[in-house]
Amino acid sequence: MAAAMAEEPREIRVKRLRMRAEHRGIKEMDLILGAWARAHLAGASEAELDLFEAVLAEADQDLYGWITGQSAAPERYVALLSDLATAYTPPR
Repeated sequence: MAAAMAEEPREIRVKRLRMRAEHRGIKEMDLILGAWARAHLAGASEAELDLFEAVLAEADQDLYGWITGQSAAPERYVALLSDLATAYTPPR
């Protein structure tokens, strides 16, 4: 599977990551991750795509706790999670 992903064209990878970000199962995470994906994925570096993909592999409950500050996030995710937390502005 890893070899198949390595050969995946960037455009397809970005679309796949956006779809995963917008369809998580927990609506709050759909909104938060989806907002960031729409704003940043197209211009993200390969390293940023790799990190975002790793974040998407985490459980929604863990992600929500990390983003809201209810629990400490793994160090490698801290900067991205901070960015994710500010990317979504709820409708008024």
